[in-house]
Amino acid sequence: MHFPAAAIETEAERLFRALLSVDCNPGARPWDLGRCREIAPLTLEINARKRERGAVLLAHSYVEPEITYGVADHRGDSYFLSLRAREARTPEIVFAGVVFMAETAKILSPAARVLVPDSASGCSLADSITPEDVRRLRAAFPDAAVVCYINSSAGVKAESDVCVTSGNVHAIIAALPERRVIFVPDRLMGANVRDELRRQGVDKEIITSDGTCLVHEQFTPADIAAARAQFPGLRVVVHPECTPEVVAAADFTGSTGAMMRYVRATPAPYYLLLTECGLVGRLQAEEPARRFIGGCRLCPYMKLNSLEKLRDLLRAPRPDQIVEVPEDVRRRAARCLDRMFELSPAD
Repeated sequence: MHFPAAAIETEAERLFRALLSVDCNPGARPWDLGRCREIAPLTLEINARKRERGAVLLAHSYVEPEITYGVADHRGDSYFLSLRAREARTPEIVFAGVVFMAETAKILSPAARVLVPDSASGCSLADSITPEDVRRLRAAFPDAAVVCYINSSAGVKAESDVCVTSGNVHAIIAALPERRVIFVPDRLMGANVRDELRRQGVDKEIITSDGTCLVHEQFTPADIAAARAQFPGLRVVVHPECTPEVVAAADFTGSTGAMMRYVRATPAPYYLLLTECGLVGRLQAEEPARRFIGGCRLCPYMKLNSLEKLRDLLRAPRPDQIVEVPEDVRRRAARCLDRMFELSPAD
């Protein structure tokens, strides 16, 4: 596609206004007007091809900011994007995130063709457990409800009773009639859920599998102590995929959406977000007056998404970029997700 110079300049200026404050990735070039001019033809083409194909592009907050602010129709956390996928009435859904998220979109919108830019965009949590593992756990604890974190494959969702996100996990587990709960696949989140429910006076036995997030498991209490010593008045905001020791040392723990709401509602001279750098970039773009110090980590899977891959995908998707879920698996996984929507507290 060819775009006139005036259109490219207008697009570059739009991108520059959106990305000016984003500087969370170490070593990355600054988002100056020159860099925005370089990517403007890509964003123009992607947006034009989306319109031609009748596609909606969903982007997780962890992907690069040129995707979230350049071409995404909706950007947010897993729960928000699952709602947008469920509501989609478009022939195609393009998911800039990781494969399990695209599978969730296919489960919820089976009539749509769901596309993913890179089929290698996995997840250390989703890859840590199989449907067979879930069946073995269910056989070992037949009186337990099986609760899967949304960071799991379609096959694992199909073997589970209810799906949860980091935003609704406490309310949903508390609402289950079973006292014993198998929580998969995140061992660290399971420990944090166990601690939080105990603080709330909710009597549940939480049995976990052994998966961890390769981003969030890296953070330590020492990181927090060093930052507090250097930046008085610092607010430390962490994700519940971190270790219980990190959660205990933080000022706030919550989902990516809750972390954003906390920062917006809580005045502080500095913020340290212990999560994936994409979320810090979103807050830098949307809250330019806030001051964020270093500490985030990059997810190698999320960073497999790029404007170039999205452009090529929308020109002519390869077979490996088309997300398929067997219908029997899809139906059972849909029941698991539907129960999450039924039990989720209203915002």
